[in-house]
Amino acid sequence: MKNNIFWVGKVDDRKVPFHRLTLEKGTTYNSYLLKTEKPTIIDTVDIMYSREFVENLKEHINIEDIKYVVINHVEPDHAGALPALLNKAKNATIVTTEKARELLNGMFKLHSREYLIIKDGDTLDIGGKTLKFFETPYLHTEETMITYAIEDKVLFPCDIFSTHIATTDLFNDLAKEDIDEDFKVYYSLIMSPHRNYVQDMIGKIKNLDIEMIAPSHGFVLRENVQKYIDLYDRMSSIPNKNLEKKALILYSSMTGNTGKIGEDIGEGLRNLGIDSKVINVKSSSFEEIKSQVEEANLVLLGSSTRYGDMIGNIEEILKKITKLDLSNKYLSSFGSYGWSGEAIEIINDYLKTTNGKLLDTSYIIKATGDNSIKLPLRMSFYDDKEGKELSIKTGRALGELLLK
Repeated sequence: MKNNIFWVGKVDDRKVPFHRLTLEKGTTYNSYLLKTEKPTIIDTVDIMYSREFVENLKEHINIEDIKYVVINHVEPDHAGALPALLNKAKNATIVTTEKARELLNGMFKLHSREYLIIKDGDTLDIGGKTLKFFETPYLHTEETMITYAIEDKVLFPCDIFSTHIATTDLFNDLAKEDIDEDFKVYYSLIMSPHRNYVQDMIGKIKNLDIEMIAPSHGFVLRENVQKYIDLYDRMSSIPNKNLEKKALILYSSMTGNTGKIGEDIGEGLRNLGIDSKVINVKSSSFEEIKSQVEEANLVLLGSSTRYGDMIGNIEEILKKITKLDLSNKYLSSFGSYGWSGEAIEIINDYLKTTNGKLLDTSYIIKATGDNSIKLPLRMSFYDDKEGKELSIKTGRALGELLLK
């Protein structure tokens, strides 16, 4: 590919089952060998091709000489061949994030292997080349990172900037047809649920001098590289029309903690340009609330818990809301509590009786792949740092669903 950087991946020209879809054009599993004084592999291939991957690699290098294996993302189509590789590369160190180590150990029982855990901005000298790492969580899973070869100006972003096309042409300038539509479809299917994290990633790479992007699927981009970065930037930006989306957050709070959660969720929603109103129901009439509910695309209700129940007039308001037509609205609940937090679950039970779309943890995981967001949002004693961060993050996740 460039300066002792070699493609050592696998072309899969089947109709490939993938994320409850079928990839009609197949795909590639791109793995890269950097032949330096400390030979390094960046990502592997799908687990079903493990043996073939290792056998092919033997044609290019003595596998026992491999010093580092960089794992940008642990899904089986990228890290699947890692155990087979490590079985031969006895002295190789796994380079990855702390979260990825947990997942790799859980999947492959690699507890006895040596890891080099990276943090955002860390560098690694591999003998003639320098790698720089950036954490890019939720693109598209929590542990994901990207790798940049400084001297060669090559970005290895794993799933980011990928296409699902089975090709032996490798480079986008050799493609026999325009790949832009495949590029956009991949973004829409895999990255669009994580729009805000795409923007975070764009911020991290904007000052890098990138001459080539070597992703984990499809074509390596060596022509018009900036065009594809700009496409991601444009597709993940928040258009002004999102101000048409409205969220309503209603709450009743005993010590103020549930109110803080509601305000923080609203902040997360507003970060994505969504018009969000936060209302303490004790000082509002139902007629005022009703008009806000009818206008909203997302309605959240929260309560503190006292003696195993909701507080104030939230239940009275809730009973009336559940009689409305909520068929075109997302619904969820939240709250702070000291012990068991029954009020939050009682609100959730009310919402289940409506014709609205109830948002829960299962829905979030299936829609975004993000298992760090738990709905209903239950928080034992609001914490001004972690509680605030989680509440804002939850608001952003809910906002992504509205934008989608």
